[in-house]
Amino acid sequence: MKIVMTGAAGFIGGYVVEELLRNGHRVTGIDNYSKYGKVKKSYDSHPNYTFVEGDVKNVDFLKSLIEDCDQLIAGAALVGGISLFHELAYDLIAENERITASTFDGAIWAFKNKRLKKINVISSSMVFENTSLYPTPEGEESRCPAPSSTYGFQKLASEYFAKGAWEQYALPYTIIRPFNCIGIGESRALCDKMIASGNMTLAMSHVVPDLIQKVCKGQDPLRILGDGKQIRHYTYGGDLARGIRLCVESEKAVNEDFNLSSPVSTTVLELAELIWKKINGDRRFNYVSDRPYRYDVKKRIPDATKAKRLLGFEATTCLNEALDEIIPWVKKQVEIGNI
Repeated sequence: MKIVMTGAAGFIGGYVVEELLRNGHRVTGIDNYSKYGKVKKSYDSHPNYTFVEGDVKNVDFLKSLIEDCDQLIAGAALVGGISLFHELAYDLIAENERITASTFDGAIWAFKNKRLKKINVISSSMVFENTSLYPTPEGEESRCPAPSSTYGFQKLASEYFAKGAWEQYALPYTIIRPFNCIGIGESRALCDKMIASGNMTLAMSHVVPDLIQKVCKGQDPLRILGDGKQIRHYTYGGDLARGIRLCVESEKAVNEDFNLSSPVSTTVLELAELIWKKINGDRRFNYVSDRPYRYDVKKRIPDATKAKRLLGFEATTCLNEALDEIIPWVKKQVEIGNI
């Protein structure tokens, strides 16, 4: 199968492209390098991989690349850590709506005139930002209050783009909601803002690399956002990529939506102490709480049984195992100044 992925140079994109190539697909990756700048990937020279630098908001450019593809994975987006939900509240919704609209314009054209069979939309767990139902199943996004953050609201809008394109043009879709992706390959984003955290400043991105770099740099007590009781399901990028591949390949995924997630709940405080012990050993764990951001959701607890039932997907990499890979990588990035 020939698959085009937008946002291919991104954090999740790197895992997805590698997974698709490993399973025999031909892949064209598109990215404008707006998040991390130019990056090199281990599969850049793979015979079944083609990378094209460009902006998917240019519909004619996108059409030229998807006219002979079977499926499109819409992964391009302006995205960053929780601080950006506040710093770029307008840009997040405006830019991502432009990206979404142009991507669907191209996909509808390719479906009507060429051989495109389906669009796969990378959404977000943030569509459930205001739910009070846990575990949160698919379908709750249309029942709970709309997301408060512009990022969450735009991700919900991208799902409505998929439903609207199906209703009007019969373009098949799959909506994919990753939960708290963790892994290697996430450097300092070009748009990240340096934020004070106790005795140091950091480019706040996501909680796992943030906590690792603070511990590596000797912060004691460790500063965490909020009381640490926030619940997350940290899901390894390789597992998510496998789930996304199954969404692409399976006929059972057509016109469906899936929560892709680890089944294990972990509080931020539990995560922080685990990272601390892996780096500092038996040294006493000390922490203080900083004021949380407005959109620091207290709970994200997904119901991931639908993906298991229809796709046979389960996330199998535990947090402890993932951290054994991530911590050395982040340490190296700290040493060379990438984070």
